[in-house]
Amino acid sequence: MTAAPIIVWYRQDLRIADNPALSAAVATGRPIIPLYILDQESDGLRPMGGASLWWLHGSLECLSQDLHDLGAPLILRNGAAQAVLNQLMAETGADTVYWNRCYEPGAIARDTAIKNALQDKGIEADSFNGSLLYEPWEIKTQQDKPYRVFTPFYRMVLAQGTPAQPLPKPQSIKPYAAPLQSDALTDWSLLPTKPNWAASFSKYWSPGEAGAHTLLSDFLDDRITVYKAERDFPGIAATSRLSPHLHFGDISPRQIWAATSVVEPTAGSETFLKEVVWREFGYSLLYYNPTMPTAPLQAKFNAFPWTKNDPYLVAWQTGQTGYPIVDAGMRELWATGTMHNRVRMVVASFLVKHLLIHWREGEAWFWDTLVDADLASNTANWQWVSGCGADAAPYFRIFNPITQGEKFDADGTYVRQWVSEIADLPDKFIHKPWEASDDDLKKAGVRLGDTYPHPIVDHKVAREKALAALASIKQTD
Repeated sequence: MTAAPIIVWYRQDLRIADNPALSAAVATGRPIIPLYILDQESDGLRPMGGASLWWLHGSLECLSQDLHDLGAPLILRNGAAQAVLNQLMAETGADTVYWNRCYEPGAIARDTAIKNALQDKGIEADSFNGSLLYEPWEIKTQQDKPYRVFTPFYRMVLAQGTPAQPLPKPQSIKPYAAPLQSDALTDWSLLPTKPNWAASFSKYWSPGEAGAHTLLSDFLDDRITVYKAERDFPGIAATSRLSPHLHFGDISPRQIWAATSVVEPTAGSETFLKEVVWREFGYSLLYYNPTMPTAPLQAKFNAFPWTKNDPYLVAWQTGQTGYPIVDAGMRELWATGTMHNRVRMVVASFLVKHLLIHWREGEAWFWDTLVDADLASNTANWQWVSGCGADAAPYFRIFNPITQGEKFDADGTYVRQWVSEIADLPDKFIHKPWEASDDDLKKAGVRLGDTYPHPIVDHKVAREKALAALASIKQTD
């Protein structure tokens, strides 16, 4: 008698190697049905943004080919996950479903309901950790409480010793014998067309497992030793650029940790692994604070006097604020689907502290435009910059976009790449073109208010308003 097949439900784990759900299924020796469900219908799930859908298309394309090479085609279906699983089990007689866990509140609620419903029907439903070094409930204080400050969280992670080694890639997968209906990836229309605002993305990214490991290898070979010293300078290619691969599971944090741990230890490698743990901290915060995507972790910020100003918001979104480092970041984001981490902090601080626009507006824009949009990281980092999160930067720490540019992009390499209309200004004015003389502006072909905007707010005035807004909530705290 032929054994019933196992459904391996892919989600944010779009790889073959170090995939606990897939490895557990292969170990049974039973036929396997790899399945990806485009689930934008289950209650509580946040639909993916446009840039994420672009990445998803590329990762699924690679995963489909990788699984095909191992003998098991990837089945694509669209709809609410529970209904899709029920239909596929009815078609195939599958009596087991394996998946790797997600940690977003909506996904937890969906997966818990599905697991309970399947088990009530006698279906084996098992989930695994394929996305984190440690589960959120494994890293807690001595009082058995979640951490709210990063440094002790980091120390506790290190105290666990070496994380588990990544699982090897299966050599083959026993397929389900009968043909199954599968959507065509192109039918999902994940790629933008009219207009194709992602036309340049492929110059910067190669979604998928192979692309992730190429990036990691290049980073460890060429940049890890200088990572700590150079990672804050946006004009230098010093970062790993692995964040979208991590979000979609093209690569796992265990694979990154293991590969980094075998290179010669340096300050760069220590700092890099600390960033991996920062990602874990964000997931812990989200797991224990499921309202974090919409509500401040510090309740006093519910009374903060945010303003609604659509013209300012659009100027920020389109890179037309008149502050070159801010505008460069927002234009890099639109053209590439990413933004240098230092500049992310600067543009976020500018939105919430210069313009007094709610951090949720910025988070929503990042959600739609970042290829690495991640609910835990995105919301935790926006709250951190805004001063209302856990382990937050104090609200009164207001990034000066002029001095930030002069410190981290002194020769204007980054600004000149993305704000070409002021590229010919001398270095001393590249971050403050309004201070250039008429002669310097004319030589550079810059007409303020025409070819490049005047600053939409004055830094000193905006800073005073932000501090006054903070004082107003202190009085009601």
